[in-house]
Amino acid sequence: MSPSNYGERARIGMLLASGNQAAEPQFHAMMPKGVSVHTTRIRLTGSSEKELLSVAEGVEGATALVTDAGADLVLFHCTAVSTYSKSLEESIKQRIARVSGKPVAATSEAIVAALRAFSAKRIVMISPYQQHINEREANFLRAFGFEILGLAGLDCVTADAMMGVTPERWKSFAHEHRDDSADAYLMSCTTVRAADVAEDLERELGRPVVTSNTAAAWHCLRKLGLNDKVQGFGRLLSEH
Repeated sequence: MSPSNYGERARIGMLLASGNQAAEPQFHAMMPKGVSVHTTRIRLTGSSEKELLSVAEGVEGATALVTDAGADLVLFHCTAVSTYSKSLEESIKQRIARVSGKPVAATSEAIVAALRAFSAKRIVMISPYQQHINEREANFLRAFGFEILGLAGLDCVTADAMMGVTPERWKSFAHEHRDDSADAYLMSCTTVRAADVAEDLERELGRPVVTSNTAAAWHCLRKLGLNDKVQGFGRLLSEH
């Protein structure tokens, strides 16, 4: 980050799971000059249903903290929680809006918007998740009209395990589930190093590759009215 990049143009407040180790460095790398990211965390290191649902309980307090930092937009950034159900997504966004008085975004809506930016309908989704979490997210996406052609996870349970998957493994995993009838590939989860290889995979697969972090970064910038193109993370940020 440039020493002068203190949010002169915009500040994004990010609510992040406490175990997440990937979203912050990726977001900082994706931000154009003058856009800063200010993060606070909500306790979450695992992926059980009880743990995922408990995250919602910390939303108001976390929102107040990033609002204190002058956030112009507040992002709830957890794929598994925001795609748990449409009603939970909407409840979280409404509670954030009440506290912050600012525009709100969620990873779930960012993914939908990103796939629609490519007019994609037929999707291959890969993730670090266990299959029941994959199925829940797939059902969330189906409700928006997407057809899930392929759905595969690496059966990771903890944030540490998810972060431990190398970018090279993400590349090979995507190739293992290649489907040339797909319109796009979704690499789901905010605490993975998939964005590092999105651009390479687009060249190799011949399709757009969207990750949770590229989708959210792009969506926040566009909601803030910023149309900067960012290189190095795939076509979503560099073209749309």
